[in-house]
Amino acid sequence: MVGQVALKVLEERKFQVDELIPVASEKSVGKSVKFQGQKYLVTNIADALNKKPDLAIFSAGGQTSLEFAPQFAAIGCRVIDNSSAWRMSPQHKLIVPEINGNLLTSEDFIIANPNCSTIQLVMTLAPLHRAFKVKRVVVSTYQSITGTGKAALEQMENERNGVKDRMAYPYPIDKNCLPHCDVFEEEGYTKEELKLTRETKKILDPAIEVTATSVRVPVVGGHSESVNIEFENEFDLSVVRRLLNDEPGIVLQDNPDVNQYPMPVYSEGKDAVFVGRIRRDLSQPKSLNMWIVSDNLRKGAATNAVQIAEILVNSLMDA
Repeated sequence: MVGQVALKVLEERKFQVDELIPVASEKSVGKSVKFQGQKYLVTNIADALNKKPDLAIFSAGGQTSLEFAPQFAAIGCRVIDNSSAWRMSPQHKLIVPEINGNLLTSEDFIIANPNCSTIQLVMTLAPLHRAFKVKRVVVSTYQSITGTGKAALEQMENERNGVKDRMAYPYPIDKNCLPHCDVFEEEGYTKEELKLTRETKKILDPAIEVTATSVRVPVVGGHSESVNIEFENEFDLSVVRRLLNDEPGIVLQDNPDVNQYPMPVYSEGKDAVFVGRIRRDLSQPKSLNMWIVSDNLRKGAATNAVQIAEILVNSLMDA
């Protein structure tokens, strides 16, 4: 799903492509995809490697990335990887262009794209951290089934139509919520929850404490997050709203008087990170509650990757 959206984003942003090489698993080789009004035949990864491309956007899972990203890098191809394979590697940069795109150099050949939930979180935390210094974050996510992929969409549609077929989840997803995103790891946390913690620290500040609960919900349009932030310094709500409103890539939707707040049904197909329900935490000082929504397939994956590609092409690839 991310690959299809990436093609759409490349078209929309008028990214210069001299030759497109769509790659998929062997079962999809020979099929075609449309890009800029033309059809392109899908090839396998070995053939793509032989063609020595300049730039590769990977979204095929961690094992594929671990095996093939170094091979592409070795021939001088810059790889933007959307899996978790390289995100926490000390030798590789984890990039959200609006926050730390300036860290990229001509020496970077494998660049990690953060987790979708992390991107929308750090986009909103970054300006507030600069102003008030974030101390601790408690985040609960309400994640779209599109984050799992086509099999999850098929499961929900089958359930709604009374069809029994293979399941992407261990339980029904329609009319249900699963407090289970990705696999369970140490101390009872899921991999998704640990990604939010570790990636936020790497992108923003290792001193920030983050704890997360990730929940899969029967939604298509995007991921939502309920976020509680504790700051080192006192803040003014009007300044918080101004900072968020002025931050590139963020859209403020925060007017409860007219029921204005972010929702995934309105974020679908958009690149912005939407933030609202901004209010003080009345239970402790220097703390804030927010509600954040973003299309996980776009800014959470494909758009962020294409933005990284734009930096590489415009600033670094001729260096």
